[in-house]
Amino acid sequence: MSRFFAYAGEAFEALWRNRVRSILTMVGMIIGTASVIAVLGIGKAASGGISGSLNAFGDPGIFVSVDPNADDPAAAAIQYRDAAVVAAAHPGLLRYVFPSSQKNFTVAADGTSDVVAVSSQAGIVFDTLTLREGRRIGPGDVANAAHVTLLSQSLERRLFGTNLALGRIVRIDGVRFAVAGVYDELKAGIFSNAGQSDYIEIPYSTFDELAPGPIDSLEVYPVAGATLDEVRAAVVASLRHLHGPHAQYQVQDALAFLGAFERTISVVGAGLTAIGGVALLVAGIGVMNIMLVSVSERTREIGIRKAIGGSSRDITTQFLMEAVILSLLGGGTGMVIGVLAVLAVYGYVAKLLGPAPIPWLAIVAVAVGFSIFVGVLFGTYPAIRAGKLDPIEALRS
Repeated sequence: MSRFFAYAGEAFEALWRNRVRSILTMVGMIIGTASVIAVLGIGKAASGGISGSLNAFGDPGIFVSVDPNADDPAAAAIQYRDAAVVAAAHPGLLRYVFPSSQKNFTVAADGTSDVVAVSSQAGIVFDTLTLREGRRIGPGDVANAAHVTLLSQSLERRLFGTNLALGRIVRIDGVRFAVAGVYDELKAGIFSNAGQSDYIEIPYSTFDELAPGPIDSLEVYPVAGATLDEVRAAVVASLRHLHGPHAQYQVQDALAFLGAFERTISVVGAGLTAIGGVALLVAGIGVMNIMLVSVSERTREIGIRKAIGGSSRDITTQFLMEAVILSLLGGGTGMVIGVLAVLAVYGYVAKLLGPAPIPWLAIVAVAVGFSIFVGVLFGTYPAIRAGKLDPIEALRS
């Protein structure tokens, strides 16, 4: 251990003698490490925020809708009553089948009105979204076609200002509805930016009374173990029995789509981190270059050390120690800058995409690991070259 500290001390002295050159060499490591840390930290926080927000919606089910590219979409239009027929035809395969619709209506309350997206609600909760006040729409509301509604918090503020909406009356297309509950504000602003901040939900049976006619899709929840192919074949067969053999439908597994979206976010984050790693590669080449220059400048010193009993291993270890310390100093400084960048941007990311923990342990491990890796990888060749110098030739030079 004492020899290790002696090598470290000599390495620091050698770097300090050429401190300007050492600092310029570290700049590459600082930029590379800071970029990797910033991209990794912000990317993980963003991915975690999006995943958390998506997972809050639970299992969104499988949606079956008319294929818009069909020859006669109107003939294949799904009707409200089709949900019960399809569910009754496949009791061993389908757990729930609900009619699903969304339409823009004029919503008014307290002298304020606006055009808002109104969605049908099944009355069975599959998500983990929380309420600011009130309750969810239940099976009894659906069975009785109750005139109750759920609002988003942003719509509550728009219609009622600072007053609570619970128990108040809103008019949807002129029809009175009592507010049963208000959702908590969704913390992922990406969905708000997509136009989903103002919305209102009513029971699907009430929606059919408000807007009779074809529905947008069937919301299907299969039994455990059922495959998407089985569900697709069963539902499409039932719909074709109702609407003709030439009716065409498209089936979308929303849960698989969300999973693919999360994987895409992860791949993008990994790609950006790899791009930052290119800067570390360039920095490593700089470390190798400066160490080769150092070996050339200190050839006589190496010859003297060998002449007085220094082994090739001692010389190699000393120069390798210099490369690692140079990388660690640059990597440590870059880590601090990268962490500060993550902290500076995290507030905005959390506001836009939703809060998520930052993996600080992984970030520190990556910074230290990359620094040591670069130092060892790019410092090994110059160190071995220094250790293999012939002492007589070194003294002559």
